[in-house]
Amino acid sequence: MSSGFNTDVRVGDRLFHVQTEDRGPAPPVIDSAVYQNGHILYRRSSNYQHFADSDEFDPQGVLDRVDEQHRALIEDLQAGDLDAEIASAAEKVGEIRGIQVLLLNSQSWLSAGRVSLDIEILSRPDGHPQLGAQVEAGIEGSLEAQRHSALTDSKGRARIEFPLPHLGKGDLALVIAASTALGSDELRFPMRRANQNASA
Repeated sequence: MSSGFNTDVRVGDRLFHVQTEDRGPAPPVIDSAVYQNGHILYRRSSNYQHFADSDEFDPQGVLDRVDEQHRALIEDLQAGDLDAEIASAAEKVGEIRGIQVLLLNSQSWLSAGRVSLDIEILSRPDGHPQLGAQVEAGIEGSLEAQRHSALTDSKGRARIEFPLPHLGKGDLALVIAASTALGSDELRFPMRRANQNASA
């Protein structure tokens, strides 16, 4: 990945996270995703193989295309052009049988170089807490591929804490996965870098 943009977008009372990244050079694809509560509800990809093979190719040109796609997706989201597709995707997420992973402190899980996760595991679709669910969490893209685990209590809750590991140069995401006899579920929260453009 050579470039990427992350933006939180509020549409009415809904908060979305939009991420756009260059997946090139192999494959030469610009990929965008709209997240809500850790679930991907919409994707948009564009291939720039023709540009990559042309004499006019330059890295700044790729960055301009990433920026253009990111801004266009945000505009479509704010204009309501994606409402039907997002509603359909959200409905499918809600209809999934099995379990649901929730991060209760999604706005404050990282502080002073330490990860503290308050996690809740519920059954679908009745929302009953799941006792004894195996929960694992880690930072995808870190130099240390470590997973930290815990079991949920009678309220379906677990707390996982660990120091923020050394980060690699590629895509970064907080990944939380859980499994029970009813099934499994996973949340992915894209992470910003200090030197990344966090606004459109």
